[in-house]
Amino acid sequence: MANRSSVPRKFFSRDEQQRIVAAIHAAEQRTSGEIRFHVERDVPKGEPSGGDPYLRARELFGRMGMHATGERNGVLVYLAVRARRFAIVGDEELHRRVGDGFWQDVAALMAARFAADDFAGGIEAGIARIGEKLREHFPHRDDDANELSDDISFGDQPTD
Repeated sequence: MANRSSVPRKFFSRDEQQRIVAAIHAAEQRTSGEIRFHVERDVPKGEPSGGDPYLRARELFGRMGMHATGERNGVLVYLAVRARRFAIVGDEELHRRVGDGFWQDVAALMAARFAADDFAGGIEAGIARIGEKLREHFPHRDDDANELSDDISFGDQPTD
């Protein structure tokens, strides 16, 4: 396993960060859906997440305003780098259409790459798979606007 920093902004190299942002941008070009990626050091142990990465991702999803997309089709990919824990949260309309099995498949795809210390590749593969499903259910329209930033958000600044 490569020696990676536990500092969220340094966990991925500059090149890896650019690849991840490019993957988000590419996925969103074919759908009206929105994808965000948030990185922090640890999953907070206090309320409301209690150390659970899924609950933390849901909390951030709300704080980042991702529920405010027009079609309720936003997705947040969350990674706590020191704990090496992650979660994926899709908004209600998307989740209603794809179900739990889809999220489990994406998580398994990502986890396999993470196990090989290919964190950027895992994030890229997960984003690509999410983008395909978003395109299937929410194709890009001529009047689509990018409702949320494609940039990676870090640490306690989830809206940067």
